[in-house]
Amino acid sequence: MIRLFKKMRFLNTKLDVKDNHGEISVADRQANDLSVQDVQDNQPKGKLSLLLVASVSVTALITGMRHLQWLESSELAAYDYMVRSRTATTPDNRLLVVKVTEDDIQREGYPLHDATVNKLLAKLESYQPRVIGLNIYRPQQTNFGDGVKNKSDIIGVCKFSSLKDPEIPPPSNFIIDNIGFNDLAPDSDRTIRRALLFADSSDKKCNTSYSFASLLALAYLQKQNIEQDFLPNKDWVLGKTVIPPLRKTDGSYEKMDDGGYQIMLDYRHPDSLVKEVTITDVLNNKVNPNLIKDKLVIIGNTANSTDRGVPTPYSALSNQPFGTPPVFIHAQTVSQILSIVLDGKRQIWYLQDWQEIGWIWLWAVFGGVLALRTRNPMMLLVVGATSIGGLLGICYLLFLQAAWIPIVPPAMALLMTGVSVMAYSTYRTQIETRIIILQVEKQQEAIAQLSALLKENTRISDTSLPSNVIVDTPQRNTGDFLLSGRYEISRVLGSGGFGCTYLAKDTQRPGNPTCVVKQLMPARRDARFMEVARRLFDAEAEILLILGKHIQIPDLLAFFEENQEFYLVQEYVKGKTLNQELSSVKNAKDEAYVIEMLKSVLYVLKFVHEHRVIHRDIKPENIIRNSQDNKLVLIDFGAVKKMQPANTEKTELATVAIGTRGYAAPEQLVGHPRLSSDIFALGMIAIQALTGIQPHALEINPDTGSVEWRNLAQVSDKLAAIIDKMVCYHFSDRYQSAAEVLEELKRID
Repeated sequence: MIRLFKKMRFLNTKLDVKDNHGEISVADRQANDLSVQDVQDNQPKGKLSLLLVASVSVTALITGMRHLQWLESSELAAYDYMVRSRTATTPDNRLLVVKVTEDDIQREGYPLHDATVNKLLAKLESYQPRVIGLNIYRPQQTNFGDGVKNKSDIIGVCKFSSLKDPEIPPPSNFIIDNIGFNDLAPDSDRTIRRALLFADSSDKKCNTSYSFASLLALAYLQKQNIEQDFLPNKDWVLGKTVIPPLRKTDGSYEKMDDGGYQIMLDYRHPDSLVKEVTITDVLNNKVNPNLIKDKLVIIGNTANSTDRGVPTPYSALSNQPFGTPPVFIHAQTVSQILSIVLDGKRQIWYLQDWQEIGWIWLWAVFGGVLALRTRNPMMLLVVGATSIGGLLGICYLLFLQAAWIPIVPPAMALLMTGVSVMAYSTYRTQIETRIIILQVEKQQEAIAQLSALLKENTRISDTSLPSNVIVDTPQRNTGDFLLSGRYEISRVLGSGGFGCTYLAKDTQRPGNPTCVVKQLMPARRDARFMEVARRLFDAEAEILLILGKHIQIPDLLAFFEENQEFYLVQEYVKGKTLNQELSSVKNAKDEAYVIEMLKSVLYVLKFVHEHRVIHRDIKPENIIRNSQDNKLVLIDFGAVKKMQPANTEKTELATVAIGTRGYAAPEQLVGHPRLSSDIFALGMIAIQALTGIQPHALEINPDTGSVEWRNLAQVSDKLAAIIDKMVCYHFSDRYQSAAEVLEELKRID
């Protein structure tokens, strides 16, 4: 296209016009602090906005789902899994459970006779336990505790009334201060994950505020002169230890029934909870007295025939019963309270609501970043699965430190944001590619029409001039009127036969930032010519707008027509061309420099080629190193050509040969450029950097057409092999995509 533009003296989109000080005018995007080897560094412009919108939207969606309790069951299942995954610890030697087993029922009957219960209590008291708790209902027993010298060390139970079950009162002759309710706090799936320590009841007989477990723990601690207290906010204090209650939205709960005073159960493994004996063993003196002396003894039923138990997080284990007897739930609660107060064990802690939202959003952002860096869906799936594994590991390690951090929501956020960003990016790429196809079609049509017009004997309508004179547009000077009402020319950067490039100030932006205005001059001003030229200019600008979304491709800020003259507006940046770098010293560049240069440009070509666009004029003069961030910027996309769709049956039309001697691929010189033509040109730049010799000065093998260069450079065999494949004579023998070259270069590191 460029040669045809030159022939028409209409449009020149070269961007590497220099002023006398060697400053380069290119479009620049402000870069981050990552290295050019980082893939994220080379994503399309606007990725931050896409990432922000996608991550915030997904986070809001998941937060809403959590609020509606749609994720609660899966989050609780994840909690159960972490509970089961912990290694078993040693049993709590402060406790002893006396079980009522099936064999005991066969011998003693059920419910146990009053005499049997009193005999058991008296026998246990003789071994001097610190506290005895009886988790067996005795509402009809009128002589409860007869034969026991110190009834204050015995804790009995009652049960609150509910919609399904009536109230179960305590023994009629026992003091109410030593009675605790043994009601449990099941979740919606009936699993016991919480312990109820205090509750208010309107029952007339089971009229106690303390649970069975909290009374046992308090009685045990009082023997060590540890008293209870309550803070102004009603938090329970034992000695110097505060045990705060579980609130409605703590952990993965959203609308939990937080009535009473509850805590999360920090389960010990059932196999290493406490030591156990049977009532028969106690009654028959088969128990070592040391197991009972100064211990907290809990008596309870474990026979499946009378109590099928309740599910716990351990119910999913094959070696554990589905139903856990309630006596062990109370033992878990007592052991947890004692461990917190006496052993300094960490209490389960949770993030605040806003912190959980931030935690979910953080992983949503991470998923979006993965999608931007990993454009392949299968690779995203693999990397995403690995990242979720890392999330599980982090949450589990924190759980070992008593932190219950959400797992399912951030995992969902990671996947949903990643898929959303990838899907949207793919969609946008397809839309942009379609736009480019449309614009190229317009270009081709306009070029054909302009070519026909130039062949006619049409003369400029201005009769005051000779018929063979073409009007030139005067060069603008400093202080001329504002272009488009906002761009004030500061000085001329360069000029040529096809246009001028100016340094200007944007008077409508804060601080009047500097920009570059490129004036493009049409060959004629008659109506027919201008109409077609205008379509060609608009199509070219639309293509530049799309390509300019990449961080290392010049961004077109504006384009407009004024007084039958066409203008492109770009940002301004100071820097050196790669040609200046390569010619600044006589010695050739080292391998590390070449690899860095190749990767940086290949990341840009990867984006360009995804839009099926060929640059067609890659050379050192068209690669700028931004002095502000040290990044390489690829310029001069005026020669872009859209490839035909891969599935077309039409033969690609030959185009005007565009390129620079030494860098242009053979097929490009005859008007048939390919995507691999750009790879050829970049390979020749690499050879120039390694040898210090201009490409056109290198010898060509007459038999293969390949460039002879290896004997002129010090380079590893791996890198040399990659470059050789990049510059193969026939395009089918080269790498077919920039992504292939990048993968090969990564293997060198």
